[in-house]
Amino acid sequence: MQLATLCYVIDKNKILMLHRVKKENDMHEGKWNGLGGKFEAGESPEDCVIREVKEESGLIITAPKLKGFITFPLFDGIKDWYVFVYTANKFNGDLINSPEGRLEWIPYEEFGNLNLWEGDKIFIPWLFQEKFFSAKFIYKEKKLADYSVVFY
Repeated sequence: MQLATLCYVIDKNKILMLHRVKKENDMHEGKWNGLGGKFEAGESPEDCVIREVKEESGLIITAPKLKGFITFPLFDGIKDWYVFVYTANKFNGDLINSPEGRLEWIPYEEFGNLNLWEGDKIFIPWLFQEKFFSAKFIYKEKKLADYSVVFY
């Protein structure tokens, strides 16, 4: 099992996205993702998301809002991933040259043009609802095979 966080930093009508084009052997290579990553020992989900956003973007987020929880069974072919999904619209700092890829503020209306994981196209709109979601996205050979969701 792998615990992780995922954060979508929002500034007015744009979301900060990371185009994964720098790391070798990156399972997300070529995809656009939010910011986040794996928990370190002793971290809470909030500790993890704040650290990961700072490491990947240089921004320091405050008051991240937990919007949902996603299970990705055997996403990397080895283990199940359990991901706490956040938004953040309060932050300071300046963007860095990210070691993960190219950072870009993307207007909402342009999301349909990005190379996103199929499941991301489904759950990103849920981030703007007032309901909390718990979802499971099943991928087979990097293709979305099925998903389910419960809204609270």
